[in-house]
Amino acid sequence: MGKRSSFERRERDFYPTPAEAVRPLIPHLRHGDIFIEPCAGDGALVLHLEAAGMSCRYAADVEPRADWIEAADALRDTFWPYCTDSVEYIITNPPWDRRVLHPMIELFSNQKPTWLLFDADWVHTRQAAPLLPRLRKIVSVGRVKWIADSPFTGKDNCAWHLFDKPSAEACAFYGRVAA
Repeated sequence: MGKRSSFERRERDFYPTPAEAVRPLIPHLRHGDIFIEPCAGDGALVLHLEAAGMSCRYAADVEPRADWIEAADALRDTFWPYCTDSVEYIITNPPWDRRVLHPMIELFSNQKPTWLLFDADWVHTRQAAPLLPRLRKIVSVGRVKWIADSPFTGKDNCAWHLFDKPSAEACAFYGRVAA
């Protein structure tokens, strides 16, 4: 699923989020935090977070792969009525295509603090510069095995990125910890 891969990408960047990619995020959340998942796919991320004590208020995807996930395009349909004061975060493993990712960063972080899982290299690119005033935390994940039955991990290191409304606040980096 990375930029150096010879594999054909899956349609709509559908790569279910494995538990090992979620574990580094858990210490940055509080037990009981309520979140919205706008790119839920098959619901794997929701299930991992709920198993860790969080609560999903709303899950949607442009092409849902579970009957409890609502059909909605996160960039076009409105899920903002679900962003009540009780919701702490938007948390998702979004498509990595920058034409989709960048508008999501702006739209989501204007509503709620937003955790997004994508390639760690992004912060080092020129295209990231306009969005960096929104970045509050980076939590390193490393390489992820996106395809369960594959013997290989992805070729790109990943990280959780916490975005919020623009400010001059410094971004904190959290490196990998021993498992």
